Amino acid sequence: MRTHEVTNQVPPLAGYDVAGADVALSDGVRREGATWVADELAALGRLAGSEEAQEQGRRAEENPPALRTHDRYGHRIDAVDYHPAYHWLMRTAVEHGLHAAPWSDERSGAHVARAAKVITWYQVDGGHICPISMTYSVIPALRHDPATAGEWEPRLVSRRYDPADRPAGEKTGATAGMAMTEKQGGSDVRANTTTAVPLGPSGHEYLLTGHKWFCSAPMSDGFLMLAQAPGGLTCFWVPRWCPDGTRNLIALQRLKDKLGDRANASSEIELLDTWARRVGDEGQGVRTIIEMVSHTRLDCTLGSAAIMRQGVAQASWHAHHRRAFGARLDDHPLMANVLADLAVESEAATATVLRLARAFDADPDDEHEARLKRLLTPVLKYWTCKRAPQHAAEALECLGGAGFVEESGLPRLYRQSPVNGVWEGSGNVICLDVLRAMARAPEVLDAYWDEVALAAGADTRLDAAATALRDELADADQIELRARRLVERMATVFQASLLVRHAPEPVADAFCASRLDGAPGHAFGNLPTGLDLRAVLDRARPALV
Repeated sequence: MRTHEVTNQVPPLAGYDVAGADVALSDGVRREGATWVADELAALGRLAGSEEAQEQGRRAEENPPALRTHDRYGHRIDAVDYHPAYHWLMRTAVEHGLHAAPWSDERSGAHVARAAKVITWYQVDGGHICPISMTYSVIPALRHDPATAGEWEPRLVSRRYDPADRPAGEKTGATAGMAMTEKQGGSDVRANTTTAVPLGPSGHEYLLTGHKWFCSAPMSDGFLMLAQAPGGLTCFWVPRWCPDGTRNLIALQRLKDKLGDRANASSEIELLDTWARRVGDEGQGVRTIIEMVSHTRLDCTLGSAAIMRQGVAQASWHAHHRRAFGARLDDHPLMANVLADLAVESEAATATVLRLARAFDADPDDEHEARLKRLLTPVLKYWTCKRAPQHAAEALECLGGAGFVEESGLPRLYRQSPVNGVWEGSGNVICLDVLRAMARAPEVLDAYWDEVALAAGADTRLDAAATALRDELADADQIELRARRLVERMATVFQASLLVRHAPEPVADAFCASRLDGAPGHAFGNLPTGLDLRAVLDRARPALV
């Protein structure tokens, strides 16, 4: 039937360089010391923007993993089947080093380079990045036990993706998962009841019995777990296959039916005399995993920054090619306000997470960077992850009803947006960690202020906001009750200091004019008059190459 001519439709945003089209990302990579990754990032960016990658991401999310507890004969196998698109995405991520490159790459800026790749590739699909992130994060913890690290690290850093379910000794590559929380405690891991009984005279082997409420990526080759040993809460490495080649006793009870992150499997598991190797000393489980937690929190900020960037790309592309009421959508002042506001938020997130990644690259003896990393990681984890769902919702609305339809890809982005806020500590846990860091080591706050001071005198609004924040932090009265407000303001002041120093004036001006009034949580599209919105939009909008 031909009832009308189809006009005024937006061309698909495909066949472009996701990384190269993100000027804020490119600038940040150069600024934070990873210029050498330009060619690798461009190759990944072109792949991420291809029709093939977009289709693989869609298929992986639309075909979630399925649990098979038994084979046809009744034997317990505890296997999860994934769609081929998931394996395609995983293989690409591993081959490009997103899973572990900084641990084997001695070039300066390796964590920044990886961060840029994660931001780029996450925009194809966020779900499969979960096991990629966990593989990246477990290595610092495993190094507490040189024997385990010596056996497993070469496999974990390998760029060969091997999803086969067989003993690690028969595989070149490996991926890792985690299983920390339990039903009764959640974030309060000290309430864990899983027990660890020493096995034999070595002092390193144990049998675990209990449960885990969240075991993510259960087909991984090994997992970090916490359990109560005789000496207290302890960290363990639990391989899917035992050293003797038999399958370890990890019973998958069910898979979680999740809001987002749907391409990845998250399971509930039972452990009964499950073989494990101790990592770190007994009773030091939390201390052992702290570096792991720090790295996964970094990835939470990267994922949220990626979600915001993809939202800006889709919304600005649509508004530039769609006409309504006699003009392009992005020529209408109110739409331009919304789009520019989204773009400013995205650039602030990108700039700060890449600066944070540089702190992960620093020499361990660099006290300033170590202190900055300790404080900035939870600060940015809280605020960047809080902004992502609001940002995704507004980007979706820029497409109107079309944005609410699955074919646009925006609903998938919106569903994914809350996951980083709850992973590795939800909002309250993160804010309390910020307070804990400042109370236990006040010098971390000095490192923060030293960084902010680099922009002193460049913008009077920033100077005033920094002074007000100092006064708020000095007031200890009911500080826990005010923790969210304090952390939010710490994040926005730090973001402003970076943008004032490094971003084009229209971007920095828009941010300072709208985020430093103490209430940056308003709806997007409230930028004041007198700003160069067109310059902001032209910088943020992707272009096909």
